[in-house]
Amino acid sequence: MRVIPVIDLKEGLVVRGVGGRRDEYRPIVSELVHSSHPGAVATALKIAFEFNEIYVADLDAIMLGIPDIESWQAIAETGFSLLLDAGVSTADEAATTWQRLTRLPTENSRLVLGLESWSGPDELQQLAAAGLIPLERVVFSLDLQEGRPITTDAAWKKMTAAEIAAAVLRCGIRSLIVLDLAAVGSGRGISTLPLVRMLRGAYPQLEIIAGGGVRAKQDLSDLSQAGGSAVLVASALHDGRLSPGDLR
Repeated sequence: MRVIPVIDLKEGLVVRGVGGRRDEYRPIVSELVHSSHPGAVATALKIAFEFNEIYVADLDAIMLGIPDIESWQAIAETGFSLLLDAGVSTADEAATTWQRLTRLPTENSRLVLGLESWSGPDELQQLAAAGLIPLERVVFSLDLQEGRPITTDAAWKKMTAAEIAAAVLRCGIRSLIVLDLAAVGSGRGISTLPLVRMLRGAYPQLEIIAGGGVRAKQDLSDLSQAGGSAVLVASALHDGRLSPGDLR
């Protein structure tokens, strides 16, 4: 199982996510680096842990529709491949963001489509049918709040998390993030383990990336045993609760 570090961007800085309450996010304080500049934080993570890929949530893009392309660039220049959530909601927006992503100085980056931002299942089918983005470079994020899907779409509001996952996979996407925002930065453990187990049992070939609540090494072991392919981690890396030795 891979460990993927997380960078949350807000107003040009790396911030610490806490429970999805984005108005409370503040510049990160880290044992790895005395800076909250995206390039500096990415460099510190790469040096300390030798990561190759990084999850980037551009909160200005997600909340305000203003992408922080300069910060994307700074992170990419450190050599990371990006899993980028820039709050795209339609097929056209996804295509535009994908073009921006492919112009960054890095390879193998992927575009994240977040449930909380995306317009709905019909728009997802349109994206898949149009061939605007290689589906192997698309990751769908099943965004939850205390286990409940976060969505404004009427069709998805009627579905459970498992039903939404099934609808996404029918479109040809084979990578799924399972992220409970309520657990982000909480250090209370990974609350989505039952959902991960169910998804692994139903879809053996699915890439399942879980996030939110990682405390220490045992949580990584628990997720691996549940069938996780990768885990998103932020606070535990910066607080020193997970060391390079733990990950090795």
